[in-house]
Amino acid sequence: MSSPPSDVTAPPASPASPAPATGRALPNGLAAFLVFFSSGAVLVLETVALRLVGPYVGVTLQVTSSVIGIALAAIAYGAWSGGWLADRRNPRGLLAPALVLAGIATAITLPVVRYAGEVLRGGAASGILLLVALAVFVPAALLAAVTPLVVKLQLADLRRTGQVVGRLSGIGTLGGITATLLTGFVLVAALRSTVILLTLALALGLVGIGLGWYLRRQEPTDLPGPARTRAALAVLGLVGAGLSTVAPNPCDIETAYHCARVAADPNRSTGRTLLLNSAHHSYVDLADPKHLEYAYTKWIGAVADVAAPTGQRLDALHLGGGGFTVPGYLTATRPGTENVVFEIDGGLVELGRQELGVRTGPELRAVVGDARMLVAGEPTDSRDLVVGDAFGHLVVPWHLATREMAAEIRRVTRPGGVYVQNVIDYPPLRFIRAELATVGAEFRHVALIAPPEALAEQQGSNFLIVGSDAPLPVEAVRARLSQVDPKVSLLSGAELTEFVGSALVLTDDYAPVDQLLATA
Repeated sequence: MSSPPSDVTAPPASPASPAPATGRALPNGLAAFLVFFSSGAVLVLETVALRLVGPYVGVTLQVTSSVIGIALAAIAYGAWSGGWLADRRNPRGLLAPALVLAGIATAITLPVVRYAGEVLRGGAASGILLLVALAVFVPAALLAAVTPLVVKLQLADLRRTGQVVGRLSGIGTLGGITATLLTGFVLVAALRSTVILLTLALALGLVGIGLGWYLRRQEPTDLPGPARTRAALAVLGLVGAGLSTVAPNPCDIETAYHCARVAADPNRSTGRTLLLNSAHHSYVDLADPKHLEYAYTKWIGAVADVAAPTGQRLDALHLGGGGFTVPGYLTATRPGTENVVFEIDGGLVELGRQELGVRTGPELRAVVGDARMLVAGEPTDSRDLVVGDAFGHLVVPWHLATREMAAEIRRVTRPGGVYVQNVIDYPPLRFIRAELATVGAEFRHVALIAPPEALAEQQGSNFLIVGSDAPLPVEAVRARLSQVDPKVSLLSGAELTEFVGSALVLTDDYAPVDQLLATA
């Protein structure tokens, strides 16, 4: 039996790619802090992003959905990329740069959004997505990369993999929850968006620098990098912070719900315009509260003039305050009128006192809170006139547009009283038709006031719905409208029925307001 030649050897095994060393694990407390802090910072960015883009693209369901979707995409991409890098580089050398870069990106976000917002202003879907991406994606992705980097460092013992991953994942979730509640309940109400973002950017930068110093002392890594690179990053961060102070700011003040500004009318020395999220919301003449500038306020005034002759007091309820124009008109034309205003934004009430001549007292009582919740506490048959003028940007909040809400308003309105509701819609006018059907499902008599061009679906416009359980004095209202706005149309009866057609009645269970408002 022959043996194989001695010079024949087995083929060499292909060498396995060695996993790079990750160095020592971080102390558990430091690892938990980094995951908690970075995850929380992402949710601060997400919450504040809605405030940043609102003045340019509104605060609608599409905008809110875009913020959530882009933030989740950034988290997914950042976590994936962080995990990929953790398997190829020493995570100890990546953690501090990720935090510092996230701080720089956060500082730059504010000027980028404000300059880009002026270009992308409007409600186009592509513009919304792009502006939200500029506000959120880069800093959120960098922060999302922190957790997989920390996890890789902590996986020294494969027998504890599930425990380590589960604990850090839970801590990250708790960080997000804490940041969401803190930002929504405290920070947004107390601080301007500029302050929140620059403070967050500073905190991220300081934590990143401190972490880099700590890690270099514990174990030398490739973290420091060239001095020129560190200097360039520092300059970039300072430039971002500096641009934030000079970027165009559409707000005089930021309330809990709005970016608000009061502008003087160059053609009327006592005229003031209230802009909310850059949209013209209310007009007030400080010297003459009887002056109604906007068409829809003239229509409301005309209905009130017919419902109660000048001088006859009213018990009026206003759902939404804004600039308090209509309450001021009713008080000026009908002394003794009791105006109760439900305004969700306490900051607007204070702004009205400071700059729009609002004086609360026996004839004007402002109640801060959600109109849907507050109207339920109003006595039955207690109001002669109910005015619906509540908006989130240019959209009636969906829960104020349903049949259940209309039923509550009807309950509060006296049998001979009138409900008027301001609505904004655009061709093909799906929302105004649905809202007319909704109000008509509760009130026996309904009419519509609108410009002829809007009814012909040639342009967007304000529309005024008028509802009552008593027959409406249509001809008297039409005559009064001819005096204040001769070009406006009033639809009622069969003409209105034809306009409404088979429109959907909105309910608490199904009220796709934003989708109905979308242009075809």
